[in-house]
Amino acid sequence: MGRVPTMTKLGAKKCINVRGRGGNIKRRALRCDNGNFSWGSEAMSAKTRVLDCAYNATNNELVRTKTLVKNTIVLIDATPFRQWYLKKYDVELNKKKIEESSKAREGIKRSGSVKRKLEAAQKERVICPKLAENFNSGRLLACISSRPGQSGRVDGYILEGVELEFYLKKLERKKK
Repeated sequence: MGRVPTMTKLGAKKCINVRGRGGNIKRRALRCDNGNFSWGSEAMSAKTRVLDCAYNATNNELVRTKTLVKNTIVLIDATPFRQWYLKKYDVELNKKKIEESSKAREGIKRSGSVKRKLEAAQKERVICPKLAENFNSGRLLACISSRPGQSGRVDGYILEGVELEFYLKKLERKKK
């Protein structure tokens, strides 16, 4: 008889090694609470915490039990992405802290070349309004693109644009 398949749950990281065909080793994640998520429009990625399961098209039971599988929509911590955005564009994405941080940043001495770089970056800067709204809550919606039960890792991407709107509608419908 074969082994009973185990699903990856949200929790402190725990992996086991499983021998596969040909002597290959699979790292099966039994529990995982962080992963590497990329921000497509900004071409950057960061390691961040997975906070909660939000939606799964396959089965609502997977959301209730906080099971992580491929294409699960999860809530992730926005802090590393907000800090990177602040460093690159000198813009705070958290509306609550804008007043305090803008006053603090005015006192920072910068060379002319750094000021010109920031101004050039500001001109090209575009952010989806719904995504900016998500940054205010400190949580971002992301999709898992890896298979945690096969690779032992939780990797994914932040939802933006049409895809983000689609899943926000799904989540609204689910609440009602």
